[in-house]
Amino acid sequence: MPSRRHVAFSYIAALTAVAAMSLAIGAVRAIAPVGKVSTVYLVVVLFAATRLGRVPALLASVAAFLTYDFFFTTPYHELTISDPDEWVSLILFLITAVITGQVAANERARAEDARRREREAVLLFDVIRLMTHADVGAALEALAERVRSELGVDAVAIEITVAGDVRIASAGGAEAVAALRGSMPTDLFADASSPADADRTPLRHWVHVLPPRRARGFAVLGAWRRYAVPVRVAERAIGRITLLRRGGGPGFGAVDDRTLAFIATQLGLLSERAELEAAVTEAEVLRRASELKTALLNAVSHELRTPLASILASAGSLLQRDVQWGPDDRDGFATDIEQQARRLDRVVGDLLDLSRMEAGALRPAKDFHEVGSLIDDVVGQLRDRGSHRIVTRVRDDLPPASLDRVEIEHVISNLIDNAQKYAPPGSSVEVRASNDGGELVIEVADEGPGIPTAAAPFVFEPFYRVRGAGLRPNGLGLGLAVARGLVQAHGGRIWVRAREGGGAVFGFAIPSAAAGERPVVLA
Repeated sequence: MPSRRHVAFSYIAALTAVAAMSLAIGAVRAIAPVGKVSTVYLVVVLFAATRLGRVPALLASVAAFLTYDFFFTTPYHELTISDPDEWVSLILFLITAVITGQVAANERARAEDARRREREAVLLFDVIRLMTHADVGAALEALAERVRSELGVDAVAIEITVAGDVRIASAGGAEAVAALRGSMPTDLFADASSPADADRTPLRHWVHVLPPRRARGFAVLGAWRRYAVPVRVAERAIGRITLLRRGGGPGFGAVDDRTLAFIATQLGLLSERAELEAAVTEAEVLRRASELKTALLNAVSHELRTPLASILASAGSLLQRDVQWGPDDRDGFATDIEQQARRLDRVVGDLLDLSRMEAGALRPAKDFHEVGSLIDDVVGQLRDRGSHRIVTRVRDDLPPASLDRVEIEHVISNLIDNAQKYAPPGSSVEVRASNDGGELVIEVADEGPGIPTAAAPFVFEPFYRVRGAGLRPNGLGLGLAVARGLVQAHGGRIWVRAREGGGAVFGFAIPSAAAGERPVVLA
């Protein structure tokens, strides 16, 4: 909306243009007599219509009519005309000037409306684009600056509650921002009306830009005027847009009202979307926690009760005094107790390792170790646990690697144990070790049914057990998850792939030595 100063300037400019054209016509006629030159004033009318507006063009038409009559028609310096033909010419000129001015003003208005709508569309697009930005703080800062530059105000502040946090962003000169923040009420949701009124006022009454008043919360702040647009969600105030402009500047028009209402709506949607995302995230966390708890209870109840039942049965048999057990029977009971106790120890150890990984308390104690002897030790411990033939293929020239021996032995043991669970009895389990580009690569290949493609992304998740043709869920589902955590603690990676000819290959790679490390060679 143009200010009074701008309107007055338009009128003065139109009259000045008429006066200048009159001086030019007078100078030309003083040099050489010319005929009727009233149509020359159409240039001034077109200028006023295209540059100044409809009313200045109409004023220029009337001023040109009167000026030409007063200075250039007989009798001179009187607003009368002696020649009837001159009356007809001047009336036709006035009609032509008015029509020409209005046509040009209409075209100017249409052009301005098209430019305004284009700017509005660009602004609204920018608002929507900024609202999808991942960084809410940066998006609000950019939006505040965009609104300030588009509306031509001195400072803009945006206050909004996003997922329970109050976010504040501002844009403008230091003086204007300081004046804006100093003028804002301490209550985030205070506006032109009291907070109690804000809860009862319909949204359609709040989206209009309120003019500054001395009563009901608005004030003229020295040389500044403050405007506030509330941001609401479902009739609930969650923030506001505050604009500051120096006194005497133009107010806001309908387009500005519509733009600010749209921005306030988008900010409300941003807050609502953030709340929904937080609620969805919390629900997903609770769901996964519930699933994890259920899986843990189901798996632990089976994995603990089965070996405990075997231990209790063997111990109870040994304690029977009315039965004479032979040496072989007693050795069998003792062996069974030992094996089941080791099984329990592995389950408890995996649970403890998993909790340490989730707490981020896993710190490998690295040192240089011979990879061949490490693999031989693990294979020697597992060779008698099943009917599988374990084959090792380790390069003789494999250099020592920097690793935590206990943890890497645990990884290899879990991979071999996983292969023995699913591979057919009597089949081979192959352990391979090599060095590839500064990485120690160890793979365990089996001749089992393999891993279904759909299950491959989840096999290293805690408590996940593969189900499918030829596969029976076995164990607690922690071995591969623990192996992944230990490998990642070493800065490595772990994978599974299909084996040529059938079966699966589980492998991992860790840096064989950190930068600057060298193995200690004993003479």
